Amino acid sequence: MILPFIQTSARAEPAARAPLHAMLPLLLSAVSILAAAAASTHHPHPFDPLSPAELTAVRDAVLASPLVPARPLTFHYVGLDEPDKPDVLSYAYGNSASSSRAALPRRAFVIARAGGQSHELRVDVTDAAAPSVLAHAVHRGAGFPTLTLDEQFAAVALPPAHPPFVESVRRRGVDMADVLCAVFPVGWFGGDPPAEERRVVKLLCFVAGATANFYARPLEGVTLVVDLDRMAIVGYRDRVLLPVPKAEGTDYRTGKAGPPYAGRAPAPGTVVQPEGRGFDIDGHFVRWANWEFHVGFDVRAGTVISLASIHDAEAGARRRVLYRGFVSEVFVPYMDPVEEWYYRTFLDAGEYGLGLWAFPLQPGADCPANAAYLDGYYAGQDGKPVENKNMICVFERYAGDVAWRHTEAGFPDRLITEVRPDVSLVVRMVVSCGNYDYILDWEFKTSGSIKFTVSLTGLLEVKGTAYTHADQITEDAHGTLVAENTLAVYHDHYVTYHLDLDVDGTNNSFVKNTIATKRNEGGTPRRSYWTVRREVAETEADAQVDVNAAPADLLVVNPNKRTRMGNEVGYRVVPGGATAASVLDDDDFPQRRASYCKKQVRVTPYSKAEKWAPGLYADQSTGDDGLATWSKRDRGVRNEDIVLWYTVGIHHIPYQDDFPVMPTVSGGFELRPANFFERNPLLTTRPPGLDQPPLVNCSCTGDSR
Repeated sequence: MILPFIQTSARAEPAARAPLHAMLPLLLSAVSILAAAAASTHHPHPFDPLSPAELTAVRDAVLASPLVPARPLTFHYVGLDEPDKPDVLSYAYGNSASSSRAALPRRAFVIARAGGQSHELRVDVTDAAAPSVLAHAVHRGAGFPTLTLDEQFAAVALPPAHPPFVESVRRRGVDMADVLCAVFPVGWFGGDPPAEERRVVKLLCFVAGATANFYARPLEGVTLVVDLDRMAIVGYRDRVLLPVPKAEGTDYRTGKAGPPYAGRAPAPGTVVQPEGRGFDIDGHFVRWANWEFHVGFDVRAGTVISLASIHDAEAGARRRVLYRGFVSEVFVPYMDPVEEWYYRTFLDAGEYGLGLWAFPLQPGADCPANAAYLDGYYAGQDGKPVENKNMICVFERYAGDVAWRHTEAGFPDRLITEVRPDVSLVVRMVVSCGNYDYILDWEFKTSGSIKFTVSLTGLLEVKGTAYTHADQITEDAHGTLVAENTLAVYHDHYVTYHLDLDVDGTNNSFVKNTIATKRNEGGTPRRSYWTVRREVAETEADAQVDVNAAPADLLVVNPNKRTRMGNEVGYRVVPGGATAASVLDDDDFPQRRASYCKKQVRVTPYSKAEKWAPGLYADQSTGDDGLATWSKRDRGVRNEDIVLWYTVGIHHIPYQDDFPVMPTVSGGFELRPANFFERNPLLTTRPPGLDQPPLVNCSCTGDSR
């Protein structure tokens, strides 16, 4: 249920607490209940992320295996090797009680580096005390696994001991103690054989000094190349000498950003729920209002939502909506073709790992006061489990929005008004991958909708320049002058979601309802109207859509289920803001690596192996694997188990207002019921005041203005 709430600008006073000795019997009783519950549910859910004990077992099994004898061995990805879908569905929706269900095998998929090779291993940890390696293969194709934090830190420690770099820093009049460097993937530009054989990155360096915003002060023109397997500098160039931008005006920290806010500050406020939170978290399962879903974590994808189902009160049943969903990739190509910038075409999930760069959320700022938090664990480079506290937050959102309303003034003797406030449940993760911060929200609504919101903030990636005023720019500068000697370079953001929709069942179809204009030949004065041309996709080629090309409704329907009116039940894909598609040439190398970004919507048949839009190995990938390549098979998608891929796209032209830290800009899309219910599922919700206290807005100052 949704519990009542009070939104107040005063800090909530804590309730009076009973003496500890009076609470002891209750506490002991609660412990007994929890122990009994733990005993009855001792095995993890099939989608639960790997626990610290399981991660440790994976490490032990891999290091003990004779299949990978080379040392050193480094772990680059350790994730859940999920059971086969039919087994999970049987486990999740079978008729047996949850306490009596047989546990499914617990397995991990591992990518490790040893002996200059990428090793793929599948490890059984069903019995964490006796793990075993089930399968092993060596990756022979293009691309490398995700970069580890340890190797990045090791790489950026190299430049201060490299004499040519020391000289470059001296020439720019910079103190070496103020210099920081960062790792940048090299991309792929035409299959140069040495680049394919060597796992290399480029280092670019910056000056911090008096500011925390070192990204705003690049050592422009200086590039180092590091071989990660050898952990040695193998290339160096100082191409051009440009001024290092000043530190003044670049800091974003409290007390460092300049004079206090000049306007009238908003009154402080918080959300108070007198009866507590309206949702329950049982392990990784969240239950709220009419929704139930599993929240997981993956070091590459970040948040993973699984088994989302909604209770249909009128049908008296729980109905499936989403089997599994996550962010598959974040592609960020920059638009400056010069030597130090042309390769900046990031695949953040595959090269860096979204979960790896999800840092602890700040209560009361990243998430409101009524939020609950989930921790996460991943394997470090040495395979040992690493804890990530407060990585995901869950909270009810009371934004003052309206779920539905109507005022009827047609009766001469009365005015009828019915209004229902909107409340939603948000699952949030923030990824701070280098300079940018991505706020990734899954918002569940009682109407049955799921909203996906990508919010961008953080620091612009800027280029050092000799320009100090826009009037000096007489040719394409590839960016905006946001401060003296500082160009913010044009770029794109493409966030691609993998959504295995199971709308009221496993087999679904993709429908495009295109709006088509017709001439009126019916004899009335009206000359034109529009109607709907319905197209059901037969193959993958039919299900690739540029949402900006023509007005249309896009739906995922279950052709095997109909409403009482005879309509196929379904969900509609509703584009929100941020519908940009890539405009790069098809033969450009970054475009070949992320060619799926030409269309915002794609549909493929379900395959457990097809998760990552650019392919399993994103670093130095060539475009020979991944979503666009899979789609070329043109497999059937009608009345099949299908996956929807949706790309949120933003062409980012920076402005001075985005500097030194960018105000949040958001875009996204919505999955909205379309003939899924027999009628509006919110029709019978009670208006405020009948079962909850009214909304109270309090002022802590006593000011009556």
